[in-house]
Amino acid sequence: MQTRNKIMEDISQLMTNAMGVAQGAKGEAETAFNSWIERWLAERDFVTREEFDAVRAMAQKAREENALLLARIEALEAGEKPARKPAPKKPAAKKPAAKK
Repeated sequence: MQTRNKIMEDISQLMTNAMGVAQGAKGEAETAFNSWIERWLAERDFVTREEFDAVRAMAQKAREENALLLARIEALEAGEKPARKPAPKKPAAKKPAAKK
């Protein structure tokens, strides 16, 4: 028959409680650290991925337009008639409603 040792049970219970407290402290430390990092990043002038991608697309379009304009300039300087890119169609202006 096995006897229960009160001291061993108390030590076991103490270790179990200590592990629970340590895990809780770990969770709180992670939360505090994450919120500190988020505040630190918010204070900086970093851009979001969406903003970065939008500016990147605008820069790519500008580079393409610059290449077309450079080709037109070179053609004009060479005395050739440059190929023109068709102008985008603008929507027709709405006529104001007649007053009665």
